[in-house]
Amino acid sequence: MKLHSLLLINLIYVTVMLVGVESTQSPPFSCDSSNPSTKSYHFCKTTLPIPDRVRDLVSRLTLDEKISQLVNSAPAIPRLGIPAYEWWSEALHGVADAGPGIRFNGTIRSATSFPQVILTAASFDVHLWYRIGRAIGVEARAVYNAGQTKGMTFWAPNINIFRDPRWGRGQETPGEDPLVTGSYAVSYVRGVQGDCLRGLKRCGELQASACCKHFTAYDLDDWKGIDRFKFDARVTMQDLADTYQPPFHRCIEEGRASGIMCAYNRVNGVPSCADFNLLTNTARKRWNFQGYITSDCDAVSLIHDSYGYAKTPEDAVVDVLKAGMDVNCGTYLLNHTKSAVMQKKLPESEIDRALENLFAVRMRLGLFNGNPKGQPYGDIGPNQVCSVEHQTLALDAARDGIVLLKNSQRLLPLPKRKTMSLAVIGPNANSPKTLIGNYAGPPCKFITPLQALQSYVKSTKYHPGCDAVACSSPSIEKAVEIAQKADYVILVVGLDQTQEREAHDRLDLVLPGKQQQLIIRVANAAKKPVVLVLLSGGPVDVSFAKYSNNIGSILWAGYPGGAGGAAIAETIFGDHNPGGRLPVTWYPQDFTKIPMTDMRMRPESNSGYPGRTYRFYTGEKVFEFGYGLSYSTYSYETIPVTRNKLYFNQSSTAHVYENTDSIRYTSVAELGKELCDSNNISISIRVRNDGEMSGKHSVLLFVRRLKASAGSPIKQLVAFQSVHLNAGESADVGFLLNPCEHFSGPNKDGLMVIEEGTHFLVVGDQEHPVTVVV
Repeated sequence: MKLHSLLLINLIYVTVMLVGVESTQSPPFSCDSSNPSTKSYHFCKTTLPIPDRVRDLVSRLTLDEKISQLVNSAPAIPRLGIPAYEWWSEALHGVADAGPGIRFNGTIRSATSFPQVILTAASFDVHLWYRIGRAIGVEARAVYNAGQTKGMTFWAPNINIFRDPRWGRGQETPGEDPLVTGSYAVSYVRGVQGDCLRGLKRCGELQASACCKHFTAYDLDDWKGIDRFKFDARVTMQDLADTYQPPFHRCIEEGRASGIMCAYNRVNGVPSCADFNLLTNTARKRWNFQGYITSDCDAVSLIHDSYGYAKTPEDAVVDVLKAGMDVNCGTYLLNHTKSAVMQKKLPESEIDRALENLFAVRMRLGLFNGNPKGQPYGDIGPNQVCSVEHQTLALDAARDGIVLLKNSQRLLPLPKRKTMSLAVIGPNANSPKTLIGNYAGPPCKFITPLQALQSYVKSTKYHPGCDAVACSSPSIEKAVEIAQKADYVILVVGLDQTQEREAHDRLDLVLPGKQQQLIIRVANAAKKPVVLVLLSGGPVDVSFAKYSNNIGSILWAGYPGGAGGAAIAETIFGDHNPGGRLPVTWYPQDFTKIPMTDMRMRPESNSGYPGRTYRFYTGEKVFEFGYGLSYSTYSYETIPVTRNKLYFNQSSTAHVYENTDSIRYTSVAELGKELCDSNNISISIRVRNDGEMSGKHSVLLFVRRLKASAGSPIKQLVAFQSVHLNAGESADVGFLLNPCEHFSGPNKDGLMVIEEGTHFLVVGDQEHPVTVVV
């Protein structure tokens, strides 16, 4: 029986066990129709617009009651029938008990464990991301309906750019590309919140609330004594415009996220949570954000206590509320807001503004509509947590994300022979905890790589090879002895949360401790080239393995979630054809000479600074962004674009300028939407699976310029799409490009411009020129 079939049988059993227990808990809600007093409250009248309802509610509160609601653990207001509410819950890649909002202590004891986000991103599949978000939203609502949560606001996704490979939280993000990160944000948020995508119906009230974090330019936790609590990110307007801000722009404008979290760090001297231009002018006014803004936990306290940006605690309270923040994760506003009001530094209207945003989200969640059992989403029960559907989706996500980095002489897939023997070696081969990553709840079920591989090969010997992932005390001789006797050897190594996590950035990019020595000795002793499986969030310099004849294949599997071991084994034995692509550049160890505190994306030749990410980095790479092999080969045939010359010289409002590189350009804002849309380009790529196995393949479309001005990207991803093809099958993948969006870039002032000259549309080895005339 195939491994995934065994997995599903086990999962059905788990689901039945979960459903068989009845809960006696009820979910918290306001406006109980059985309470006669609620009939007189306008905030309970569901026929009224939400703005009217929240104004009525806020008007009924005393100052002390108002202040009590400005923190993440908001207490009950018994006289109005309003229960306590917890704003802080987590659902990064599955409903988690990492925050105080969720408790797995009732009917529901676990939740579906999807792969860590960095691996999910490697699928380059927006529909998969949406389906994961939707499943998480369903399970979140089920936990609420079971009475096991105090809130329905989840502080995910993390959509900061994975700028530096040493960042401990890069694993939580969709990678280094702004387009991919923004697309992930839109898909995940719409899924969690119960929005519509591709014709899926169920719109209206929020199923759950998603929160895009950490706003903005946050990507350093603790490196060489510099931590996120003190860091001042010095960012150019150009880098803000095309790297750090676009994911948040799309998360708000397209995803319609109902929450934002402002970050710990300062940006150009201003604490993010006290930045009026960031929170109000940009998010609320320019991007039309409709939701609440929370601080990261205890970030408000830093503004006076650490940064000295505010002279007094009361001034810090005034700064954040006037900037547009609404709720404080922590107690700083609880402790200092009243004195700010008494000192006449803070008008009560600023508190009212924040509370209206907060209660509006709670009302959109249906928490002020009476008993939730009769409301939308009230029928979602425990049987929809850890369901077979969700567990299959988690397994699919792990499969689709796994990246084949090397496959010399087609070592993989391994043969399925009853008489073969297998050696499985490495500290991550049988470590359930490593599979999950961070910000995770208890998974429905674990399947480690070792357990999954044993289901394929009965004659399997195992040794961890190291005492732990840090590998300070390896057992190399014992591992070599086992490897010498086996027909095939699989090494499962890499990182875990002791090496990369929140509040802990890496200093090196090589494997920890003596893992490399273990791998080399085992590979040299094995009968055949070995298979190397890497579990990690961030990239690892495995150049030694890339060029070793004794290491035939390399798989990167991120932190693949509870079903990750099954996905790894299925890939190794050919029940799954890998199609993942790296969502980040893999840098060499030498890159660690670059200070992590240097936020510049663009290279600087005078100082030898190489830049960051595939768009700007000019140095050596171990593996490139978008790299990934398959057991199949895919070929492209590009159908000619609808036009190969674009004229922007017909605008009466646009001015033409010339930059220092003598390249003519015009402002996108001056061109206007009508002219931009009239120059849209359609391109279609015919993709063919020339291999013998069906597989999923992601088509990545880049733009590069023939003659680019200083600061322009080497190339830029402008579109991507995933397609499944049977052996010998072909399909047409179409893209519609808006040149004002996809051919433009920011100048040094952060204003979007489009340059004259030839732009190339690049997919695989195919290039098509498009000339822009301004």
